Amino acid sequence: MRLLAGIPFVVAAVLLCIAAADFAGVGDPGSPPSTHVSPRYIEQGYGETGAANLVTAVLADYRGYDTLGETIVIFTAGLACVFIFRGRDL
Repeated sequence: MRLLAGIPFVVAAVLLCIAAADFAGVGDPGSPPSTHVSPRYIEQGYGETGAANLVTAVLADYRGYDTLGETIVIFTAGLACVFIFRGRDL
């Protein structure tokens, strides 16, 4: 029974390893983010967003929903920790 429970884990691990083999290397100047996405943000970021800071432009304007989702996850985890440490039920 325990062996059957481990089979999906092994299959998922193998699939993730196969997918990870296709990732671009760290710092690879020929990877798609380095050749397409980054230059666009750098060249057109101020004109499209009006933000003087490029990091702010990327996080708030280009990836706003993603940043909001990450913030909600972190807030929910913090709230769960507060409830756990206070000993109350969620």
